Amino acid sequence: MPDNDSWAVVDVDNATVQPFFGDIADWGAAAAEGRASFDFSGPPLKLADVRLLPPITPTSTVVGVGMNYWSHLEKLGVTERPKSTLGFLKPHAAIIGHGDVLANPVITEQLDFEVELVVVMAQPVGHPGGRLTDAVLGYTVGNDVSARDAAVPMSGGLDLFSIKALGGTTPVGPWITTKDEFGGSGQIDVGISLRVNGEQRQHDRTGKMIFSIDECLDYVVARMPLAAGDIVFTGTTDGVGFEDGRYLQAGDIVEAEVEGVGVLRNTVGEKLL
Repeated sequence: MPDNDSWAVVDVDNATVQPFFGDIADWGAAAAEGRASFDFSGPPLKLADVRLLPPITPTSTVVGVGMNYWSHLEKLGVTERPKSTLGFLKPHAAIIGHGDVLANPVITEQLDFEVELVVVMAQPVGHPGGRLTDAVLGYTVGNDVSARDAAVPMSGGLDLFSIKALGGTTPVGPWITTKDEFGGSGQIDVGISLRVNGEQRQHDRTGKMIFSIDECLDYVVARMPLAAGDIVFTGTTDGVGFEDGRYLQAGDIVEAEVEGVGVLRNTVGEKLL
């Protein structure tokens, strides 16, 4: 295993990873089209022998957008389709990788799961409009865990910081599947699902998004530029704990899955004091 963290090519069939040199800005655009030539730093390693880190860089901005699956909104009592999505930022302190313990903060008794398709950028984009998925590297899996009962500040407004930014509560991974594997730019239609202790709680298809991937990116870029390595969560579907009161508990095994990418697995830790 290299002495420091490294990007690597994952061979799922042979259960190996092969680290290579370079930053996402160097190889991302070519990799998105399936034509990257990597400068490998060593031979393949067994996948079981490495720790998979969240596929972001130290400078990645993590953006979330919501209100993007009608089935979810219906379960929450929404009667009209939204005219726009809404967004928020997540700090790096919230992000964990595949196999990491999912934090169980003391400020919440309603820790909720939200499987999401996550977009990874290959190139910078600074202006809205056009087909912004041309700048996408590929897709990974996200679990946008929310603290539902942390949302009642004294001001009476929506406290997205307490809901969405808690340390160690947002798994991302296990790796990135490049855009060419999904047919290139534009909207993709793949299954997303989430299981808790083997029981399926969420299932839908990304083709049912209210706002397409391009529209989600357009919303973000109209407000801030995106750079290579930035990631964008694209919303969750119905089946979350907020609908039936079945929230995550210590010891729960949570598996978020995106068809064509893989399974992101985490275990909920003990309550933090």
